[in-house]
Amino acid sequence: MIFDFRRRSTSFAAMVLVSFLLQVAAIAVFHTYKFRLAENHFGFGWEMGRVGQAIAQGKGFSNPYGEQTGPTAWEPPLYPYLIGGVFRLFGIYSNTSAFLLLTINSLFSALTCIPIFLIARRTMGEKVAVWSAWTWALIPYVTYWSVHWIWDTTLSPLLLSLIFLTALQLGESPASRRWWIQLGILWGLLALANPSTLSFLPVCLLWIWYRRFAQGRGAIPGMVVALVVMAACLSPWLMRNFITFGRFVFIRDDFGLQLRLGNGPYADGLLMAYLQPNLNVYEMQRFRQLGELRYAEECKRQAFDFIREHPGRFTLISVKRFVYYWAGAPKPNEGPALTALRGSLFLASSVLALWGLGLALRQRKSGAWLFALLVLSYPTVYYLVYPHARYRHTIEPELLILAVFLVSEAASKRTRKQPLED
Repeated sequence: MIFDFRRRSTSFAAMVLVSFLLQVAAIAVFHTYKFRLAENHFGFGWEMGRVGQAIAQGKGFSNPYGEQTGPTAWEPPLYPYLIGGVFRLFGIYSNTSAFLLLTINSLFSALTCIPIFLIARRTMGEKVAVWSAWTWALIPYVTYWSVHWIWDTTLSPLLLSLIFLTALQLGESPASRRWWIQLGILWGLLALANPSTLSFLPVCLLWIWYRRFAQGRGAIPGMVVALVVMAACLSPWLMRNFITFGRFVFIRDDFGLQLRLGNGPYADGLLMAYLQPNLNVYEMQRFRQLGELRYAEECKRQAFDFIREHPGRFTLISVKRFVYYWAGAPKPNEGPALTALRGSLFLASSVLALWGLGLALRQRKSGAWLFALLVLSYPTVYYLVYPHARYRHTIEPELLILAVFLVSEAASKRTRKQPLED
């Protein structure tokens, strides 16, 4: 039998399996499941790990900093419940729990190969689809997030890429009610994992409506179905928050602190980590005394006071955050040479993706404007708060497709010119 490389190279099973095995091997070889013991294992999932600990101990969704501060909505519920379930079965902060959670992260990352391939094939063609999916499967940068971070860092890209794929189906092809229901379920799950992605929701729906309107198809009834399904997914958690806090809390309540961690007298565009309750005794005391909601409101008031009193400086800091988001934020205690190297690689990947987006728009590629709306909408909250490399990782699948598209077009152009030069 002749080996059909093309068919094998586009096999979902091969992509997922290779990616998954490489990541699990990295966990085992580099012992990334052995987290530092500092701050009583706080680096093992941070606030989500603390909530997972409380869940495993039968204290419910509570205590985001470990101390007995009571019920919380400091983090969205999906990933902390996953941590809590693993902790209950395999031990709180144990190496076994760490290995299993990182393995689950690796599975999420490996499965992302499938929507990457399908998105790229629908929008950019078969060749770009193969290159994009296999690049995701093999690139060490993707593996880094899977094997080091116990967070939603690999779950969110998977869910968002599935949403992107579903939106393409609804906007470019005839679609049954099943697709609208699927869109609502996916948005509900993503909101419960990473509410920051909701900035993409309105423009995503707007793009679907416009595409269907241009084709003479209705969209409003389907959108209503999707939003109702999404609301049904969110309602148990929203009801829990209302019953727990006696007021409406939309998914999580820590935005005030996040805004203050990026905006204040000493703000420079980066995270002011020393103001976090886990690192600041005074802030932890205020968190306990005021309670979670009042503490978050006080932080928000302080941040808004700074913004109102220093609009010019806030604008300058936001510009720096924009640059750091796309060029990479410097890390504390990192040498200038390493910062320059890491930043140049990060910036180069952003330039390739944004250049690819411009080319896709110019060539009127299918779904090009959906890519553009994602790039324009999703990062905006981080321009106002503070940047981090993992915040870009949520949209990394789409950025990768755009970068590979650019490289593919350049390679094709060079190939077409080659005979003339010979």
